[in-house]
Amino acid sequence: MWRNTVGFSSKLLAASKASSSLRVPLLHHGVVTRSTSTAAGSGPESTEAAGSVKLGFSSGSPGSSAVDLSSFVAAASVLKSRDVVDFAKHYGRCYWELSKARLSMLVVATSGAGYVLGSGSAIDYMGLCCTCAGTMMVAASANTLNQVFEVKNDAKMNRTKRRPLPSGRISIPHAVTWAASSGIVGTALLASKANMLAAGLGASNLVLYAFVYTPLKQIHPINTWVGAIVGAIPPLLGWAAASGQVSLNGLLLPAALYFWQIPHFMALAYLCRKDYADGGFKMFSLADASGQRTAAVALRNCLYLLPLGYLAYDWGLTSGWFCLESTLLALAISCTAISFYLNRTTKDARRMFHASLLYLPVFMSGLLVHRVTENEQQLTIENSVKIVEMSSSLETTEGSQENRKQQSVGGGQRRPPVSYASAAPFPFLPAPSYATP
Repeated sequence: MWRNTVGFSSKLLAASKASSSLRVPLLHHGVVTRSTSTAAGSGPESTEAAGSVKLGFSSGSPGSSAVDLSSFVAAASVLKSRDVVDFAKHYGRCYWELSKARLSMLVVATSGAGYVLGSGSAIDYMGLCCTCAGTMMVAASANTLNQVFEVKNDAKMNRTKRRPLPSGRISIPHAVTWAASSGIVGTALLASKANMLAAGLGASNLVLYAFVYTPLKQIHPINTWVGAIVGAIPPLLGWAAASGQVSLNGLLLPAALYFWQIPHFMALAYLCRKDYADGGFKMFSLADASGQRTAAVALRNCLYLLPLGYLAYDWGLTSGWFCLESTLLALAISCTAISFYLNRTTKDARRMFHASLLYLPVFMSGLLVHRVTENEQQLTIENSVKIVEMSSSLETTEGSQENRKQQSVGGGQRRPPVSYASAAPFPFLPAPSYATP
């Protein structure tokens, strides 16, 4: 019993951070004391080495000779609750960083936008929430597997060496378990609450990101374009979850995501060239010392964003206002790409990177605000048909009126007369009469 008590006291002592002496009161009975200095003038028994542990009782009433077990239970419960809170904070933080939560939330936003665009006039909000939750889990799984495969590379880069796996805050088997569980649950949620098409897109995107894009980063610079495909799939997933199919209108937002990612990652790769070189990644900017080809690729893909607003309007997905807004937005990011192409400095690359961060949320917001539902599209078509019918009827009426006018003037064909007697030079003869129908 005493050995167990001393062991528990040692745990209490290790949890404290007092510098001179530690005294944990157990209500008003026993105390545990650590002495860090030699007591003067108390005899040989009072002189102890620094850091020694002494278990005793407070000098109170004679009835306090036994340790109050309830005081130990209270201290144990306090220590246990603190351990639970610390445990939850530690692993919660690790899961947050493994999932790349901010990046995953951006993926969820694009998937949610695709769901709203594919919903038509009526939005199933429960289905929207389930689709976003499933997308978040699948994205968390993919990002975790990415860090599992790149743990050695991340340890060499200043930007990533403080992540949970390189820093040793969590083990690789633990991270793999987290990735597998979140990926399976997310895919199952998409399959049960959305449809199998959405679940298939989510699972294929996980495989494409973790097992194709991730190893390709250390093999060939084409990894940037493969990563752009990965980023373009979530809005298509949302559209498929809402409509149950993949249509031409559903490809507009994925196209915007694909073209947007190229200048975004080209700017990032140019800014972090040293880190990527230290980590052993084969990025496009590392093989371009002058940066001219990197800037040219970024500019070309910015120009590809220009016609998307008109296509959204022409396909009946949005109103004409979005066409104007999207064009101005694409021109703005293209101007930063032109500046980067002409100067190729870190300042211009950072400006283009910040412009890309601003472009995507504004583009998606405009797409959602100016979207045209199926009912509105049908109403527009009906109004167009009515306008055409009214214009054709007006043309017919005007034509008939013109014919009548010409006949009244005498431009039309005369009816044959019954008698052909001429009034001149015999004015006393009757005028000829015409046959009537």
